[in-house]
Amino acid sequence: MSDFGEAIGTAVEGGLFAKAVGGSAKSDTPLEKGHFAEGQCLNCGTELLGAHCHECGQKAHLHRTLGAFMHDLLHGALHFEGRTWRTLPKLFFKPGELTRRYIDGERARFVSPMALFLFSIFLMFAIFQFAGISTPTNLGNEQTDEVVAQAREQIGTMQVRRDELAASIESGTLSESELASAERRLTELDEQIEAVAAAQQVPVLRDLIKEQEASGEEVVGGIPVQTDEEGNTTIPLSVDGDTKMNVGTSGVEWIDAALQKWRTNPTLMLYKLQTNFYKFSWLLIPLSIPFVWLLFFWKRRFRAYDHAIFVTYSLSFMSLLILTITLMGLAGAHEAILFFSSVLIPPIHIYKHLRGAYGLSRFSAFWRLLILTVFILVVLTIFLQLLLLIGAL
Repeated sequence: MSDFGEAIGTAVEGGLFAKAVGGSAKSDTPLEKGHFAEGQCLNCGTELLGAHCHECGQKAHLHRTLGAFMHDLLHGALHFEGRTWRTLPKLFFKPGELTRRYIDGERARFVSPMALFLFSIFLMFAIFQFAGISTPTNLGNEQTDEVVAQAREQIGTMQVRRDELAASIESGTLSESELASAERRLTELDEQIEAVAAAQQVPVLRDLIKEQEASGEEVVGGIPVQTDEEGNTTIPLSVDGDTKMNVGTSGVEWIDAALQKWRTNPTLMLYKLQTNFYKFSWLLIPLSIPFVWLLFFWKRRFRAYDHAIFVTYSLSFMSLLILTITLMGLAGAHEAILFFSSVLIPPIHIYKHLRGAYGLSRFSAFWRLLILTVFILVVLTIFLQLLLLIGAL
């Protein structure tokens, strides 16, 4: 069973166990200045023999005071029972030793790689939000006439396509599969129209099309357009018509629908891309493991688990490094320092990580570093494509 599946099973088992013994602790257990006078475990009722219950693992000494609660809060957030202060120095300066010791069974001494990774991602997200570092997400609080005009153009373009789909559905000439596809696309267009209108604070003006068509011009959404022999449409992106976008088709319906979402509201899609990065950053781990495996596939003593620990600790360090460089930039550090920190520290850390975790010679670690650098670019490209796909669906 995988660690992830085992974790789920443990959680379920723990939930059932808690439900079964939840009535064991008595609400009238005596208190002495906010501390329980316990002789038995208050969770399962087992006779206490030490600092922890040997049956369920709960601490023997419990409290119910606000001061003790605040102590637990600070202890949990800043101390992590000492494991954080043992893990972070190793992660920064001796990552290979940390990874190897964790793989070899020293689990209680260090923060688990997945916990550290999730914490670093959460911390990075929180700091970025606090510092105002994000994609352009102002969806229309301060609109100019030109932005409003562009929004109406987009709405008009989508409205034409929506009316064409509605007409084809009402004609009754579509097959069952074509009808289902057209109805789904119609719903998507309605959602896109409403999204653009809400984002730019523009009313959905369905009479816009009729007014422009009455002028006798060939229009799409009230905009003069040009259509080539292959059916591709050229639509101005600005009011003056200088900036244009070629709207073609791929022939694959879901790809065309995704492309249309990026065209109609790129600001919203950028926002979704940013939020999806935090939500799906864990995908970097399964994407990276096969590539690391390729560097050692002929060495049977290194298994997928070893590579998973290596990848997760490495990603944790990179997340914390990005956060540190960002904070240095906000504090006014010189651009040269930021540049060299970004360029030099990652490869040096990966090199040391490879040597220590896998017991490699300098040459073996160096050539694997070069190949792994290429693999990292491949993984990041795949990850970005997945985020674009997830955001568009």
